[in-house]
Amino acid sequence: MNEQNQFNEGSRTEVKQVKSSKLKGVISTVLAGVIGSALTITALPYLPNTNEDAPKAIVSEDNSVAETSAKLNVQQVSANSIADMVEQASKAIVGIVNKQQQTNRFNQTSEAVDSGTGSGVIFKKTGDSAYIVTNNHVIENANEIEVSLHDGKKVKAELIGTDPLTDIAVLKISGEVDVETLPFGDSSLLRAGDQVLAIGNPLGLDLSRTVTQGIVSAVDRTIAVSTSAGEWDLEVIQTDAAINPGNSGGALINASGELVGINSLKISESGVEGLGFAIPINEVQTIINELIENGQVIRPYLGVGLASFEELPSFYLQNIPSNVKQGAIISNIDPNSAAAKAGLQEEDILVSIGGNEITNANDLRKYLYTKYSIGDKVKIEFYRQGKLETVEVTLTSNK
Repeated sequence: MNEQNQFNEGSRTEVKQVKSSKLKGVISTVLAGVIGSALTITALPYLPNTNEDAPKAIVSEDNSVAETSAKLNVQQVSANSIADMVEQASKAIVGIVNKQQQTNRFNQTSEAVDSGTGSGVIFKKTGDSAYIVTNNHVIENANEIEVSLHDGKKVKAELIGTDPLTDIAVLKISGEVDVETLPFGDSSLLRAGDQVLAIGNPLGLDLSRTVTQGIVSAVDRTIAVSTSAGEWDLEVIQTDAAINPGNSGGALINASGELVGINSLKISESGVEGLGFAIPINEVQTIINELIENGQVIRPYLGVGLASFEELPSFYLQNIPSNVKQGAIISNIDPNSAAAKAGLQEEDILVSIGGNEITNANDLRKYLYTKYSIGDKVKIEFYRQGKLETVEVTLTSNK
């Protein structure tokens, strides 16, 4: 979404404001300019021309100039290579318009209006169809999705699947369209200092396919984000390539022109610069495959709504045993879920799962999704009316 929509509504749209960012380590990179041998070359004409060494000095000067010229030629070739790479990659970058129904209060008619814009990347073509990966928050709550191609053509897109937790969505466009795909790279090979380019549509489609250059600032970062599916620790690549509202869902590419990340968020605070984050493409590919196959990411399902201690009103905390300082409290429960069948109830305080301590609702979600599979039997410890109890739950699917 555009910046105005995002921050006025407080929603997680386009480039997000990270509410409680956890940066595991901080790496600062300083680039310094180095003055070359031009000073030596400049000094040569002032050497005494009184001995046989003088011609050597002139030869040395000519060689240096030739070497400098050669370096300039190499730099020009390199610049042309980057421009060629960007020109090719940009054909796979699309603009995405999120259209939502709005009712006219005067005549009570409803129409789809532009709610915000973002970016996307074409990664697959089959027959007369093409598949696009973008961020979930770019298309969230859309009634219609419009895609703007590199040649200016606009087409409607079909939502194939979305995963709010990891902020990935897959779209499909069909018909006679002239599109290119962007090849996947290997994000596990990225190192701090590697050159990267970000391509997207900052501030809307008027600045479509804007290219910004930077480096990988760090890999294996973890950022705590708020999603429509709950709190989640998102694994990301950190970069100083400029990422602005509208870049969400766009491409982060390496020096070979390969897609290595999907630009997703930045830290936007006063005095903060160059802290952008992209979801590694190796993670994205796994999610893409599941979304195309199932329309969603299939995960273990417990079937409870949870609240953390800090979210509870003070009067409710008075009923919690004094020795219980942390956990996740069941606020609601699906009557047909594994949790309900195992006997868990509303207001039960979950304190461990499979021997792993639960400090808040996010902990339970993390353990459930990363340590267990559908069909696993897991022991959950909980407090009910001040008494510690244990129950075994057979995890089902969220499908």
